[in-house]
Amino acid sequence: MFAQDLVLKQRTVILHALCSSGSAEHLEQVLDILLAQGELIWEDYQNIQVPGRALHRNARQLLDLVYTKGEESCGLFLSALKQVLPAAQGASLSFSGCCPNLENKEEAQSTSTRTLLSQRPDLVCQLQGCIEGLLETLVESNHFTSADCDDVRLPVHTPTQQARRLLDLVRSKGESAAAVILQYIQRTQESQESTSPLSQNTSTPPKEFFKYQKKLISSVSAQSYFLSTYGGTSHMSLDDIYTEGQLELAHDCVDISAPLGLEDVVGSAGTVNEEADTVLVSGEAGSGKSTLLQRLHLLWARGAALQDFLLLFPFSCRRLNSESRDMSVQELVFQHCCWPDREQEEIFQFIVDHPHLILFTFDGLDELKQSFSDEHRLCCPTQPAPVHVLLFNLIQGFLMKGVRKVVTSRPEAVAPLLKKHLRKEVFLKGFSPAGIDIFVRKHHSDSTVAAKVLQSLQTNTALLGLCHSPVLCSIVSQCHKELLGCGEGSPQTITDVYLMILQHFLQHQSPMKSSVGLGWLQEHLKTVLRMGQLAFEGIATSCYVFSGADLEICCITEKDICTGFLMQSKDMSSSQSIHYEFLHVTMQCFFAALYIVLSTNTDRSAILTLFKLQQLKETGCFGACLPSADQQKHAFEEDATAEQTPNLQITATFVSGLLSQRHQSLWLHCCSSAILEKKARQVERCLSKGMQKHFKSIPQPVQGEKKSMHAMPGFVWLIKCIYEMQESRIAKDAMSKLEVDHLKLTYCNIGPVECTALAYVLQHLRNPVGLQLDNNSVGDVGVEQLLPCMDICKSLYLRNNNITDEGIRKLLAKGIQCDNFQKIALFNNNLTDACTQHFSHLLRTKQDFLSLRLGNNNITAEGAKQLAEGLKNNHSLMYLGLWGNKIGDAGAEALASALENSKTLLWLSLVGNGVGSVGACALARVIRNSTSLEELWLTENCITRAGVESLIQALQHNTHVKSVWLRNNDLSAEEVEEMTQQESRLIF
Repeated sequence: MFAQDLVLKQRTVILHALCSSGSAEHLEQVLDILLAQGELIWEDYQNIQVPGRALHRNARQLLDLVYTKGEESCGLFLSALKQVLPAAQGASLSFSGCCPNLENKEEAQSTSTRTLLSQRPDLVCQLQGCIEGLLETLVESNHFTSADCDDVRLPVHTPTQQARRLLDLVRSKGESAAAVILQYIQRTQESQESTSPLSQNTSTPPKEFFKYQKKLISSVSAQSYFLSTYGGTSHMSLDDIYTEGQLELAHDCVDISAPLGLEDVVGSAGTVNEEADTVLVSGEAGSGKSTLLQRLHLLWARGAALQDFLLLFPFSCRRLNSESRDMSVQELVFQHCCWPDREQEEIFQFIVDHPHLILFTFDGLDELKQSFSDEHRLCCPTQPAPVHVLLFNLIQGFLMKGVRKVVTSRPEAVAPLLKKHLRKEVFLKGFSPAGIDIFVRKHHSDSTVAAKVLQSLQTNTALLGLCHSPVLCSIVSQCHKELLGCGEGSPQTITDVYLMILQHFLQHQSPMKSSVGLGWLQEHLKTVLRMGQLAFEGIATSCYVFSGADLEICCITEKDICTGFLMQSKDMSSSQSIHYEFLHVTMQCFFAALYIVLSTNTDRSAILTLFKLQQLKETGCFGACLPSADQQKHAFEEDATAEQTPNLQITATFVSGLLSQRHQSLWLHCCSSAILEKKARQVERCLSKGMQKHFKSIPQPVQGEKKSMHAMPGFVWLIKCIYEMQESRIAKDAMSKLEVDHLKLTYCNIGPVECTALAYVLQHLRNPVGLQLDNNSVGDVGVEQLLPCMDICKSLYLRNNNITDEGIRKLLAKGIQCDNFQKIALFNNNLTDACTQHFSHLLRTKQDFLSLRLGNNNITAEGAKQLAEGLKNNHSLMYLGLWGNKIGDAGAEALASALENSKTLLWLSLVGNGVGSVGACALARVIRNSTSLEELWLTENCITRAGVESLIQALQHNTHVKSVWLRNNDLSAEEVEEMTQQESRLIF
């Protein structure tokens, strides 16, 4: 068949291929090629690309034009289309061998302006990483004005569109401007070649490699330009909205003092296994893991980061779930990212031969249907295997050894089996208080609105704690009108926030018809139940992407889709079929919870099964709850408990919140009140029995020791569920059965949200406890959430929690008022001299305070002098720890002056503080005069013989002191030997 006939016959399919993604990129690439071939003149291009006109109209204009131009034009058009479309889309078109080869045209006397046209497809790729530099050059050469630059930089333009707009403007400026752009590109290429990692390697890449690199850069840039998570923000460019989250290394790293940046994720900081290739970024649902990867992708594509890697291949585990056929690594890489136009084998061989130049990213390991396993070994990158087997072997390094891999996951999904294969683990901890402020201001172009939202957050500490999670911060920002209008009813719980966005989306769909008051839910109840069924069955089968057939089974209509809770899956949709996913996995859990609460199709076992108080049947997690046998067979086949399944935990948390008394009026006309009360009682019993189970696990204390409880997995989740119900009666009942002296919650992923729930429940304890929250993500926001339970805390341990002076100011202001509060440990935080005035006030005020440990912070001599002012008037302190600070001799002298007459101090540590002999001589006075001191730690300082001799003389007057530790000071081996013989209580 002739090309012209093919264009006419396949017109509908071609239009769909060009327009179905909603992006103009494919159409614009075809236009680039036809301009370069000379098949379109500039006037043709302008008639097609009319600003503001719908994409499908521009595409029809092009089809009409090439058809009227005749057979040759149609042939070149089909060739361009074949080159531009992905293989999956191109498969639906017939080209029938009528496509001529496309070649770059070289004219003997080509001008710079003509070169811009003939080389346009390549120039679009080359310009993306250097737009800003080129704009500066054009302004300096007086070819561009600031208005021209603003026209190019418009946020609605993708990087490729910015490049095309720049080329169009340069063409209008004439020959000299065109010459400037070509010279700039040539200089940039020469610079890149001289600094490229390849320049250090004798191996030469195939000639098509750099063309493929440009194609990959263009693809990654287009995918990353707009924010792809947090529903309703897809119109925002990532540049406009991206806000840094808090990154922390899983292992303490003494060499890292500054906050981690994005490039540190892949960098050497914190490496614990040099032989491993995989970096794990872990964080809770909604902490911003996907957005972090997207930002890394965009910075790489722009040449602004990760330039040691020539190729970056991004993968979505959610999309990998859909791959049922076996494939090789080569197919995986090219099919899921982009295919080379030529020399695929040679390019892949270069990738295999140069693994250190390649970066793979895998987003959402926790969403993979298969659990991590190291049972199947695979080493050959061209050998087909199931996709999950490829992924597991890539992570372990058996496949593509040397290729750096970055994987994101929720912490619960990362078993010890996987961790032994990691190069390092990085925690993403959500927003800091400053991050919340920055994000809200970026989200609202109206600064007045932003200021009102931030003011509302500051007056509602529970809501401020929730906004520590980026996804919740996004929801609150999006629903600012509802937030600012709700007065005393401002959201307190996660359920409140999601109900707010439910109302926001439903009422904004048809604002003229929406009911006032509480009737809005009843009006949209059928939509909520249909969406809920889809979410519920998806959670049951670990399904997060839904086909059209899935939507039909749940009777979901186009109107339901238009509510905005479902969006097209960019990873899965194609010209043949459109797939959908919820705005965020937490939104899917919320709708599943709504279905459990409101539907009559779930029996009483649904809640019991969700909270795991009965043995699972062979049908799996929700097998007994699903409405039909056909759906039952798709449920989980493994007996995974809710504690092991994060999405079930989130769903259970929402169920608890939805069944709280405070939301009963909302369901008044949607469901029988008797059924709702019955379900609420079920949840209460589940939570009560769950807590009892934890309390029964507490071992009896060893004689002479205090009774302590280390939180088991799921304890914090149960407390969050109790908080969501907002029933103090349940909290009191649960805590009345807990009798411990010490509650340990270390390494439990405690952030501000969890702190709010803990304070709500723990304030009902009958007796004071020591609360240990070391190695979590409490931060300043979390500290503020803990204040309500300070009255029952006799000791508080907050090691390694990213707390600053501001958090301490609020904590101590409350602590001074609490009779039980006697001990605090805050080592490995971000404290400076600014906090010591508050500790000084605490020491002066509380004459029953026993222990203050501030090791490994940033306290100097000035801070030590502030502390000394409080110590002079304190008559109770027994333990003072300031190791790993910078107090020096001046600080040691101030402390010694304050402590030399202490009758209570038992233990003092100034390890690693730069204390010399002057400080040691001052501390000798403490030894000489104190009647209580037992241990003095001065290890890792710079004390010389003179200082030690002063200590020896003081010890001769005090037999009560048991030991003085002096290892790693400025002493020779001979001096150590001599002084040990003089005084056995010196420990070297």
